Amino acid sequence: MGIERKFVQDGLTKARINEYFTKQLERAGYGGMVMNRTPMGTQITLLAEKPGMVIGKGGKTIQRLTRDMSYVFNVDNPQIEVQEVKIPELNAQMMANRLANALERGWYFRKAGHNMLSRIMDSGALGCQIIISGKLTGPRSRVSKMVDGYIKHAGKPAEELVDSGYAMAVKKLGAIGCSVRIVPPGTVLPGKFHMLKETAPEVAEPEGKESIKEVVEKAPDKKEAKMANLRQVGSIWEHRHDNMDWHPMSRPHDTPAADKPEEVVEAKPVEETKATDEAPAEISVETATQPEGETTVGEQTRDNNGVEEHKHEGYDYWHPSKRMHKVEGDDE
Repeated sequence: MGIERKFVQDGLTKARINEYFTKQLERAGYGGMVMNRTPMGTQITLLAEKPGMVIGKGGKTIQRLTRDMSYVFNVDNPQIEVQEVKIPELNAQMMANRLANALERGWYFRKAGHNMLSRIMDSGALGCQIIISGKLTGPRSRVSKMVDGYIKHAGKPAEELVDSGYAMAVKKLGAIGCSVRIVPPGTVLPGKFHMLKETAPEVAEPEGKESIKEVVEKAPDKKEAKMANLRQVGSIWEHRHDNMDWHPMSRPHDTPAADKPEEVVEAKPVEETKATDEAPAEISVETATQPEGETTVGEQTRDNNGVEEHKHEGYDYWHPSKRMHKVEGDDE
């Protein structure tokens, strides 16, 4: 016998054995079989919802099955084992048998199919497909397909990862085929990937230096300090800094000013010179004589577009000479 013929013959024998077990163990909840050839013979593992019914009283049922495997199907030294299926909803063959029984009892095909699909998905299956074909509602054959979750249809993953089961319901109008395919929970599907969250490595702080968190905690609250030196008078915002009194924020500031003198005395008038675009206005410096007991203050004066301006010693900004000067110590 050619190798091709041998493979075909083995597949046919396996299909006939599976059909035999389906009829004999229908009441026991037959859920499929696994056949392996070993040096000691052929090991057959049966999956059933009720293992006690497969074994029978005193092992009579399993002995009869073993004898039929040897004499009817010519299986070399068969050894049958039984395993219990803990979650029948995840076994495709059991669900196909239950669906066929429901249709034979008169259930409407769409109600029976959707109930079976919801039970399978509630048990934790990643995907399920139920196909019911035959004379469902009339004399003409039709196909109804119900799918939920993720299911593979072709290729090697469809053969290895998907559990398939088939059963037939015999009714007056004709036979109805029930096909169930289930992707069990925990199946690693091909092409699935996960995003890894990358974390930056922790950098050890050098000894003897404070960490950034400690420096930030020790830093003073600049917002409170800023608001303490800020106020609004009418529609004008004023602030103060260093040893200066309150003044408008819109006034230009050049450099930090020195201590403000206690009293300012107007300087003697000097000759005014007109400033041009080429040459800046001339600046004259004159020291005013203060009354006895007070210091003399030097100040500079200039003419800026017809407005006489001056600046005091220790300050770098110019202001009109006619502006009122407030001396520290006076009441506001």
